[in-house]
Amino acid sequence: MTRLFFNEVATRDGFQIEPAFVPTEAKIALVDALGECGFAKIEVTSFTSPKAIPMLRDADEVMGRIRRRPGVEYTVLVPNLRGAERALEARADELNLVMSTSETHNLANLRMPREKSFEALSAVIRHVAGRTPVNVSLSTCFGCPMEGEVPLSEVLRYADRFAGLGVRGLTICDTTGMAHPAQVSEVCEQLLARFAGLQLTLHFHNTRGMGLANVLAAVQAGIVRFDGSLGGLGGCPYAPGASGNISSEDAIHMLEAMGHDTGIDLPRLLTLARQLPDLLGHEVPGQVAKAGRIADLHPAPPAVAGLRAALASD
Repeated sequence: MTRLFFNEVATRDGFQIEPAFVPTEAKIALVDALGECGFAKIEVTSFTSPKAIPMLRDADEVMGRIRRRPGVEYTVLVPNLRGAERALEARADELNLVMSTSETHNLANLRMPREKSFEALSAVIRHVAGRTPVNVSLSTCFGCPMEGEVPLSEVLRYADRFAGLGVRGLTICDTTGMAHPAQVSEVCEQLLARFAGLQLTLHFHNTRGMGLANVLAAVQAGIVRFDGSLGGLGGCPYAPGASGNISSEDAIHMLEAMGHDTGIDLPRLLTLARQLPDLLGHEVPGQVAKAGRIADLHPAPPAVAGLRAALASD
């Protein structure tokens, strides 16, 4: 089967809405440990204002102290030119830029109209051209909790405009968990037909319990790159009731059970997922870390041996 690639976003997308500050040393240790698991990319942090996201106020120190494993790209989110400069100084392997395809969500999340966001991100792309690869994440591509349906034509329009600026990749985001598998299939088919030369990544949330079904629909359509978050951490503050991203370990477990090669050391990843509740002080949504893999068998209850002996003597 086709090789699949996973990007881990827990230490940025997952941590940024956690209420209690995760110590810098713990962030560095987790990034280093994730680097040993086989991810294609790790989104380490965000070079945004510490006032906007206090959790990531240590971005420079974290990026400066992580142990970089060959073959892994260490990417960061940047909101503007100042963030891009900081990211370049920190030797980020890729810059991830974000805007929404929904006008209302963009106003709520970024405090500006979509066109202003596009202009600001275009300036970043031009500024770093030839120095660092750029990925653009388009939010709410499968629906907005305030506007409802986001026309696919709008998603493709912004994707076209960014592709024309020479970005390396596009991440198509179900930011608020509104996607369903039939919709995902249609969107992926059109994206692959139009942007075959770009790295196309799908980013799903499990808000309505369809995250893994959507991953499977995307794989069947031909997508090979996915974002995931350890333990299913994360969520969108502008999506009422929204849960976190798909759990990396749950998605990888499903795909590997189906015979796909993800390149991930799943036992190692599950060990990290099981440490999250102690680190964060609360349970996390991921399921496989709690239940174990399909192949993890358990001893039969003691009474079974007696029943077998009785049956054998009959």
